[in-house]
Amino acid sequence: MGNKHWTKMEMLHETVKNKNIIIKGSHSYYSDAYDNGFERSVVRYLHGDEQTCHREPRWEIDKLYIGDYVCIGAEAVILMGGNHTHRADWFSLYPFMDKIDEAYQSKGDTHLGDGCWIGMRAMIMPGVTIGEGAIVAANSVITKDVEPYTIVGGSPAKTIRKRFEPATIARLLALNIYEWPESKFDALRELICSDDIDALEKAHLLFE
Repeated sequence: MGNKHWTKMEMLHETVKNKNIIIKGSHSYYSDAYDNGFERSVVRYLHGDEQTCHREPRWEIDKLYIGDYVCIGAEAVILMGGNHTHRADWFSLYPFMDKIDEAYQSKGDTHLGDGCWIGMRAMIMPGVTIGEGAIVAANSVITKDVEPYTIVGGSPAKTIRKRFEPATIARLLALNIYEWPESKFDALRELICSDDIDALEKAHLLFE
């Protein structure tokens, strides 16, 4: 623990080995203070992690897609494949091994959109999509999709507010800034780090 500090972060494209975790770009990070890092501490696979990757899976392993410029706070949890073997529609919730294939219900892939921020100790449940530029407040539990540029919080998380006016969000999404080549993104960074949508649109058009 002696070499851990809040300023330390793990660049995901450099460290992630699990083939079920797909990293876009080279800017997403995990603030890995005081734990064992992203794959060991954050992503919770019952099947598909380093302990089970050599076994033939009992079912198709769900994927975790992480966009570019994603910020993941310390001690967040992303719950993944194999963890849903407790059938709420059965009398018994217990995962009996002779019934495990029937008990498992896939929630689908999980997506963390470009530029989103997952707060410290938030929990992301399987199969949800966090939209571009969304903020998940610390200690929140995400059980359903989060719209782009929306702040959510609580357990279960609810919408707190939109980061910008709906018209501004629509214009931002239309700009598709996280698909820009890095040279353009860097050239227009001063405007990306502002709230002037008119200036950003104008600069985008002039850059073409």
